[in-house]
Amino acid sequence: MKEGFNLSGWALRHRTLVWYAMLVTLLMGAFSYVQLGREEDPAFAIKTMVIQARWPGATLDETLQQVTDRLEKKLEEIDALDYVRSYTLAGEATLFVFLKSETPARAIPDAWYAVRKKMQDIRGELPSGVQGPAFNDEFGDVFGNIYALTGEGFSPRQLRDYAEQLRLGLQGVPRLGKVEVLGSQPEVIYLDFSIRRLAALGIDLRQVIQSLQAQNAVTPAGHIDGEQERIALQASGAFASEADLQAVSLRFGERLLRLSDLARIERGYAQPPASLFRYNGEAAIGLAVAMQAGGNIQDFGAALQQRIDELTANLPLGLDVHQVSSQAEVVDKAIGTFTKALFEAVLIVLVVSFISLGMRAGLVVACSIPLVLAMVFLFMSYSGITLQRISLGALIIALGLLVDDAMITVEMMIKRIEAGDSLTKAATHAYTSTAFPMLTGTLVTVAGFVPIGLNASSAGEYVFTMFAVIAVALLLSWLVAVVFAPLLGVYLLRRPAQAEVHGSSRWERLFSAWLALALGHRNWTVGLTLLAFAISLVGTGLLQRQFFPDSDRPEILVDFHLPQHGSINATRETMDRFEQALADDPDVLRWSSYVGKGAVRFYLPLDQQLSNPFYGQVLIVSQGGEARDRLLARLRARLREEFVGIGANVQPLNMGPPVGWPIQYRISGPDIQQVRRQAMSLAALIDGNPNIGQVVYDWNEPGKVLRIDIEQDKARQFGLSSQDTAQILNSVVSGSSITQIRDGIHLVDVVARAQADERQSPELLGSLQIPSGRTGESIPLLAFASIRYEQEQPLVWRRDRLPTITLKANIVGNLQPDALVEQLRSAVDDFTAQLPARYQVKVGGAVEASARSQEPILRVVPWMLFLMVTLLMIQLQSVKQVLLVLSVAPLGLIGVVGALLVTNSPLGFVAILGVLALIGIIVRNSVILVSQIESFRQQGLALQAAVVSATEHRCRPILLTAAASSLAMIPIAREAFWGPMAYAMIGGIAVATVLTLFFLPALYLLCHADQGEEVEAVNEMP
Repeated sequence: MKEGFNLSGWALRHRTLVWYAMLVTLLMGAFSYVQLGREEDPAFAIKTMVIQARWPGATLDETLQQVTDRLEKKLEEIDALDYVRSYTLAGEATLFVFLKSETPARAIPDAWYAVRKKMQDIRGELPSGVQGPAFNDEFGDVFGNIYALTGEGFSPRQLRDYAEQLRLGLQGVPRLGKVEVLGSQPEVIYLDFSIRRLAALGIDLRQVIQSLQAQNAVTPAGHIDGEQERIALQASGAFASEADLQAVSLRFGERLLRLSDLARIERGYAQPPASLFRYNGEAAIGLAVAMQAGGNIQDFGAALQQRIDELTANLPLGLDVHQVSSQAEVVDKAIGTFTKALFEAVLIVLVVSFISLGMRAGLVVACSIPLVLAMVFLFMSYSGITLQRISLGALIIALGLLVDDAMITVEMMIKRIEAGDSLTKAATHAYTSTAFPMLTGTLVTVAGFVPIGLNASSAGEYVFTMFAVIAVALLLSWLVAVVFAPLLGVYLLRRPAQAEVHGSSRWERLFSAWLALALGHRNWTVGLTLLAFAISLVGTGLLQRQFFPDSDRPEILVDFHLPQHGSINATRETMDRFEQALADDPDVLRWSSYVGKGAVRFYLPLDQQLSNPFYGQVLIVSQGGEARDRLLARLRARLREEFVGIGANVQPLNMGPPVGWPIQYRISGPDIQQVRRQAMSLAALIDGNPNIGQVVYDWNEPGKVLRIDIEQDKARQFGLSSQDTAQILNSVVSGSSITQIRDGIHLVDVVARAQADERQSPELLGSLQIPSGRTGESIPLLAFASIRYEQEQPLVWRRDRLPTITLKANIVGNLQPDALVEQLRSAVDDFTAQLPARYQVKVGGAVEASARSQEPILRVVPWMLFLMVTLLMIQLQSVKQVLLVLSVAPLGLIGVVGALLVTNSPLGFVAILGVLALIGIIVRNSVILVSQIESFRQQGLALQAAVVSATEHRCRPILLTAAASSLAMIPIAREAFWGPMAYAMIGGIAVATVLTLFFLPALYLLCHADQGEEVEAVNEMP
């Protein structure tokens, strides 16, 4: 900025251009607002990839040592790797790759490419027969709109076909993303053989299978190239239905037998099912629809619902389409709530402006609000920031701050007009006297939000738009204050009303009296302030800590964890029993259930679960509000009393990055059995706390294994091998897919298996006849093998290549996870101390996630302080003055602690960000006051007079900006997400404002008493 250049003066000399700029700004801002995308939560990257590999027939130990461990070791070479979790089943390895929390979103694709490359490199080192690895890194897709198709009398195949019909009909909906079908039951044609009858007939099941595969094979028959045309040859024989299978005749030596004489041929559905989807207790097929990133979910939801209505009009009677989840409705309600809060905040700021400044001056400030908001909307549109929970909250927070500069400008203009200056001179003088201190204060305030902007964790990514919106709004507010506000003031301001002058003088006299008292007893003023600060430090120990609060949405999630050897049928029966009471509950609107897997990601922060037969999840939509809280309490009590032995967790939806169960402890070590023993001891210790609910293991219970020990020498004598035996056993017990029928767009597996009475009885395995490939005779299994029962782990979880059991628990009562972990800390530390070497206990869940998210903040705080000090040094150019300005900043903790304790609000992640941002807000007022004191001293006033005059001079602007900043946050104080932050900032601003006006002047006098200037105590009321 060139010396002597006055930006306000330039604006007044180019009024037409500035008026045009204002009009264009408003029009472009309005257009940008309409075009902005609408979402529930800001997008953040899910930094997790799932890798799966299969090794059919391998034992758990073989899979763990030969597959899981090899893959884990190779993944350790990834630079961005944070840790690897894996769970291993017999013949199946699943690895969860977690990137470091500070990995930027733009670097994630490169990291996944590196993972795939490493896995490709190690593929040749895996045992023969290993299938994969396969990869899944698409965890961020949100299926915000879910529909359920139900129909009495309709088969699962019919429901699936109609779901596919709807899926096809959705093509063409603007910004349509992925569409997935949920709960689809694949059709299967079962060939149920009697193994004993085949043995009696001397028929080898493998011969049957080979004959069917040969007939159904798709093999090119060639083509004839003539002189004029080319004719393709096609050989028939492929199976089109189960009727074709029933008509098949097979030749065995001289015998010709129909397949229907050897097996019962039945078309049905895969048993057991991999997963099930239900709606209000009815079997259903789900249709999950996602929107493309950056779209307007309200517009998309309306277009999608219109298309669904059109398509359902053509469905047959009795087939119903139900809406399970509608993110558009949630966003519409949330946007409406926040828009209302935004208007309330605007109204509050206007009331403060009009009451304190008068109608005309208040109108100047009021006009600056839409100008700044219009430019912010333009920035949001350009940078791709949507209207969602964080950006809307940031707008409300910024609203109370963006009027500060305009208020200071108008206040200075009024004072100069009262002093006799013309409107133009008053406007240019306001720029000369306040523009640079205002800019410094604005930049210092922005610096207070730097820990949000530079926080590279997932939680920081979640709230990044808060920094972007507030920072841009503050910078633009300074521009509006020095360009647009002076021009508006020249046209709108007149001489102030007498009533306003007298009112101000009366309040100024009262303030002068209190200031005189504080300065007259400045030692007491400073001492009492420091005492209050010390008390607040002690009071922080009474505050509960929190990561992110629970959502206020009406949904409730209920997780069911059966023992790891439990079947999907047992899971379904358990959930059936639970759901029976939901139908008659007046607080329940609807519910959907997922058996064998977790709910599809219907909102971004969902802690999504993968498929497991022993797991199920129920998503209940309550009537909302108090009904949700009543239902939560009832469900928790019912699960405790009626579902003993079932790991169940009832919780509302969470906000922020997913963390799962609130209380989690991990115990790990090299030996699985030792880890199990120590985990049970730790669980007993944790369960002793009355605030802990049921403790659940993510794995622990051993399962039965029927081990068949083959005597290899005897097997060879009979012309048999372990492979022959395993294949026959697999066909008998589980059934094996031998070929497929091509049915339209679907493939129907043909599965050969033993009939029910033979495959479901372990006792009959001993009499199983194994056909010999060499002699053609059937050999009893017990002739060359022995059968015995054993116990082994059905699955093993590992973390960083060590077996790890995670203990999970919910909370009974209103304690936060951090407080409960603190209660258990001493006992857990004592338990950890007695563990053998290489065994350890770590805290997980919300407490760990909160600590991990705060580490990047702490790393950025020094940069924040450096920026603040640098800006203050540029403005004040005095170490002593900078220290004086900064002295008030930590004292805001007095108000923060008091407000949080009074409102019983926890100090969560978002509240911590607010406290850090509070530093910049407090310093802003302090630097303006100290700059004013220095200005008066340079004009020749004595120290005492300069302090008093400057404080009285800056009193009203400081009070006005503090009132606007704090009161504007009242509308969001009732929101679950923003409430603690709002209370913390309101309390901090209120107390810091008082201290700026009384403590800072007193401290200034004490610090400058050694300069030899006469400092007279102010003992009389003026």
